[in-house]
Amino acid sequence: MSNSNVKTAAPTSSGPIPQAHLLKFIVPSLIGVLLFLVPFKFGDTINIGMGLMAEGLQTLLGSALPAIAVVVLCLSVVATVYAKLADPGWAKKGMLHEMFHVGPLWLAMRALGALFAVMTYFQFGPEFVTASFTGGVMLNDLAPVLLTFFFFAALLLPFLVEFGFMEFIGSMVRKPFRIIFNLPGRSAIDATASWMGSGTVGVLITTQQYEQGYYNGREASVIATNFSVVSIAFALLVTSFVDINHLFVQFYTTVVVAGLIAAVIVPRIPPLSRKSNDYYEPVGCQLNEERTEKVGLFRYSLIQATNRAAGAPGPRELARLALLNVMDIFLGLLPLVFAIGTVALILAEFTPLFTWLSYPMVPVLELLRIPEAEAAAPATLVGFADMFLPAVLATNIESELTRFVIACLSLTQLIYMSEIGALLLKSKIPIKFWELVAIFLLRTAITLPIIAFMAHTFFF
Repeated sequence: MSNSNVKTAAPTSSGPIPQAHLLKFIVPSLIGVLLFLVPFKFGDTINIGMGLMAEGLQTLLGSALPAIAVVVLCLSVVATVYAKLADPGWAKKGMLHEMFHVGPLWLAMRALGALFAVMTYFQFGPEFVTASFTGGVMLNDLAPVLLTFFFFAALLLPFLVEFGFMEFIGSMVRKPFRIIFNLPGRSAIDATASWMGSGTVGVLITTQQYEQGYYNGREASVIATNFSVVSIAFALLVTSFVDINHLFVQFYTTVVVAGLIAAVIVPRIPPLSRKSNDYYEPVGCQLNEERTEKVGLFRYSLIQATNRAAGAPGPRELARLALLNVMDIFLGLLPLVFAIGTVALILAEFTPLFTWLSYPMVPVLELLRIPEAEAAAPATLVGFADMFLPAVLATNIESELTRFVIACLSLTQLIYMSEIGALLLKSKIPIKFWELVAIFLLRTAITLPIIAFMAHTFFF
């Protein structure tokens, strides 16, 4: 979401907080918390409010969603080409200008995404594009989820980020997050939103916070690549798929421990440690977490939150920004995800690339006493293409310990190009493709021994 150009007012230690400002903070923030951060048990699944709404829309639209995705992807190309050739007035400035006046590479990626979608939907062209486990996965499995999740995330995120909740939590947990992770306290909300809802939601929050001047380049890069954990709902899906759901508590405990250790170590070594502390240039630094007056922590946090709520955009402006966000995600991000994700899946499924790359992992797995090391090795790296591929490969492995290790590793690696990677490359966060590769490998190197140790020592 675009910067609201509202700086947090200086806190005051005396005088009551205006009731109108307090209500403007509490009511929308409570709605945001209920939508994004509170898990509900719904039938046999655990989900968040936004996730239930997205799944409801999926059920309502059903088989029409792949066709809708094809239309959206084609519309993205047509609108981009028209904006570049005709240069209409509506695309001369602002978000619409940024959305459609893109460079040749991004235009080519949009065209490639649309082409892959059309080929897959109408089933023509090379099988490696249209197969059920390449283009089919992107069009029939991932695109419906992204369309519905991103639709509600873009519309509803303002409740969580525009009315002071980020300021309140950020001030409350500033010290521990600065000491442990060297990050602003408000990044705790990114982690929680990912954990309860979706890693993509976490990245969307991080992107918006960077573009609004609340994270600098290093902080945004660190948060997006270390805190965008997959949701509990997806973790349950993975354990069920690899037949270790009876070990879910042990599994998720291992993921949390390994993920937290990686979140402490990875940001302190290159490439993340060398990232600039510069803020997004058009807005500069908007963050104020330092207490300048001797007031209690809770009161200071509340003052920060109500000041932000008082300056929040009105309903009409919020609706306009939400609509622009939906357009940006559908017309700018979805084609990129489709193009990169399909290419990644083609490389994983139709070439021996990941098998070749995984040869050095065989002795590592043998050293860690992981059974069926040769069969498991490709699964340790193929997650870079898509987060579910390691689980797919693991189903052919007999050893329960090995399936446990692969499943845990797939959730702690975090960087996968079919979704998170594409999101980051599309965003304004200053992170490059080679840095995503390096961070993926670092997270693998750090978390794999931890997962193997915990599996051998405590669970098997």
